[in-house]
Amino acid sequence: MRRLAVLTSGGDAPGMNAAIRAVTRAAIAQGVEVVGIRRGYEGLLEGDIIPMSISSVGGIIHRGGTILRTARCERFLRPEGVNEGLDQLRAFDIDALVVVGGDGSFRGAWELDQRGFPVAGVPGTIDNDVAGTDATIGFDTAANTALEAVVRLRDTASSHDRLFIVEVMGRGSGYLALYVGVSGGAELVVVPEVPFDLERTCERLHYGRKRGKTHSLIVLAEGVMPAHELAAKLQDTGGYDARITVIGHIQRGGGPTAADAVLASRMGAHAVEALLAGERGIMVGSVDNAMVTSPLPTAWESKKALPQALLRLVDTLSI
Repeated sequence: MRRLAVLTSGGDAPGMNAAIRAVTRAAIAQGVEVVGIRRGYEGLLEGDIIPMSISSVGGIIHRGGTILRTARCERFLRPEGVNEGLDQLRAFDIDALVVVGGDGSFRGAWELDQRGFPVAGVPGTIDNDVAGTDATIGFDTAANTALEAVVRLRDTASSHDRLFIVEVMGRGSGYLALYVGVSGGAELVVVPEVPFDLERTCERLHYGRKRGKTHSLIVLAEGVMPAHELAAKLQDTGGYDARITVIGHIQRGGGPTAADAVLASRMGAHAVEALLAGERGIMVGSVDNAMVTSPLPTAWESKKALPQALLRLVDTLSI
């Protein structure tokens, strides 16, 4: 392997820059030239490729977002788009590719690999919904960002005897909502993996009110329903007047926590090591704090289950 490329794709996540830095410096340390592909697969198709050096990734480990930028590319979902991307990789004399992103990004990487091009994936998404790894880059930072908002809202909720609904990201996964709910002391957590039970929700809120609880907090994953819809249901069924806070894209911004910066650095370097060792069509994961690799399709073929113990803990501790 003489020349390695790295790109970031899909939604940005805190720690992506740390991963870019790790890939670049780990490869250069082994005598491999590195180039960066800007704007993900869209940039690949347009040949938006720049040289990377030790100094070009200096000072970025704690920066949020991604210096290579990112984009969603509809063209790369079609076979002709993948073939065009492969032609570009060969035209730039690139021997292997590291893709930092989620399962959608990995599907594109897998298509390249199936056409004979070596690829390694590094899971970067705040949803933590990629199977094959205990944690994804950006999840810890996003959870802490949302938690800070919840802590501030609790002050207001207790002062005004309010019910607050906090909507966090997570279309198909409740990991973020669950961790924010447990760490923020929420009375209820509503996630896509568990069918929503309006009657049970009202019962728990009513139970809390009967025992003298003056304020309550519900953490809602956006994939279940919008916060305003849940508020309307609670008003119509239980007579609860809820205030809504949608944290939104704030969760994606900011520099990574120490946990994310370390995770991204380890994963980026391990992706390079795996490619140099002859592995291909793989994603890097962290399992029991050890770096492992698994086939890229693991990311979308295996469903990552929510920790049932944490779901039960919400009920236990919210009494």
